[in-house]
Amino acid sequence: MLRRFLVVKVALFSVALLGRAACILEAQAIPATSLLVLAKHDSSLAIVDPTSLRVVARMPAGPDPHEVVASGDGKFAFISNYGGGAYNTLSVVDLVAQKALVPIDLGALHGPHGLAFAAGKVYFTAEVNKVIGRYDPATGRIDWILGTGQNRTHMILVSKGLDHIFTSNTVSATVSFIEKSARGSGPGEPSGAGAPPRAPPAGPSGAATPRGPGVPDWNETVVSVGRGSEGFDVSPDGKELWVANAQDGTISIIDIASKRVTRTLKANVPRANR
Repeated sequence: MLRRFLVVKVALFSVALLGRAACILEAQAIPATSLLVLAKHDSSLAIVDPTSLRVVARMPAGPDPHEVVASGDGKFAFISNYGGGAYNTLSVVDLVAQKALVPIDLGALHGPHGLAFAAGKVYFTAEVNKVIGRYDPATGRIDWILGTGQNRTHMILVSKGLDHIFTSNTVSATVSFIEKSARGSGPGEPSGAGAPPRAPPAGPSGAATPRGPGVPDWNETVVSVGRGSEGFDVSPDGKELWVANAQDGTISIIDIASKRVTRTLKANVPRANR
C-alpha cells in the first residue's frame, strides 16, 4: 500500500510529550497518512497518527538527526545526521518493519542536512564540503555531486522535472538556482532521457580530456536574500520561492523566472527558519 508521510521536526519541548505516548507494541499498523517526527534530543524517529495524535512507532534515528524524508512508496525514511559537520551518515529506517537499517556512509562528505527524494533517489546537502549530492538506494552508491561554492548549503528542493534544484545557503545569505543546461544531458545526471554523448573537451595539450558518459551540465545563479536563509518553499504555481531568513526575521520572495527578490516581508520573528 502506498503511504503518504508528512514530515515534522520536533522542538525539544515536544519530546517529553511524545515519550509518554510512545508505549509501542511490535509493528503496529501505520495509517495511510502519517507524520514522521524527529526528536533530536532523543535521536529518534516517531511515526504519528495525525488524526488521533497517537505515536504508532518509534525507531532510532542516528546521531543528531536533523531532517527526514520518505521514499516515494512510503517504505523507507532517510534521515540526515548533522552534528554541525561532525557526521557523514544518513540513517535509514524501514517504515513497514519499523526498524533501523544500516546507515549510509557518505565518505568524505560531512554535515549532511537538507534532504529531498525524487525519481527514486535521495538528494542531500553536505555543508562542510559546500556541495549537494545524490544517493541511489538501488545501487547503494553516491552517483552525483555538484559544488555550490556557498557557505552552509543547508536545505534542498528538486523540481518534479528534475531540471531545477534550489538550495538555501545560510551563512552566505543566498539561495542557489541550479538549472540543467540546454547543452544536453545523459544517464548519469538527475534528468530523464539524455542526448547523444558529446566529444570530450580538449585538454591543455590539445588532446581530448576524458569526461565520461552522462556528465551533467548545470548553471548556477546565486540570489542574495536575508541573513540566515534556511527553510524555503516554492509556491503551488511554481512562480515564486519564499525563504525564511532566521537572523533577520524576514521572508524574501523571489520571482523564479527573473531570479530576483521582488519583496521582503518583515515578519519580525527572529530564528523562524521553516
